Amino acid sequence: MYKAAMIDICKALADPARLKILEFLHRPDAQCCTFADRVCACDVESLLGLSQPATSHHMRILVRAGLVTSEKHGRFIYYRLNAAAFASAAEYFARVVPPPRRPARAA
Repeated sequence: MYKAAMIDICKALADPARLKILEFLHRPDAQCCTFADRVCACDVESLLGLSQPATSHHMRILVRAGLVTSEKHGRFIYYRLNAAAFASAAEYFARVVPPPRRPARAA
């Protein structure tokens, strides 16, 4: 994964509202028109309690970072997590961060 992509991912993850969105997309508790495999924008908006433009701003950042995909069906936009992007980010961090040291055993 390229550094620019990781920078976008880290920026996207640096906001509490966007982390809340990702958790919701992982386990949606929908009230409106969400399906098992995708979440409607209106449910994300009601989850956050933010205006539609503010919600769209957060979703645009997550989509641009590649963490979320979007599909438009009629007048509705549906979002889902992009598992491949999370896997790539995890691989990147696994290469960058050394594994934790095991404590030395007492003799």
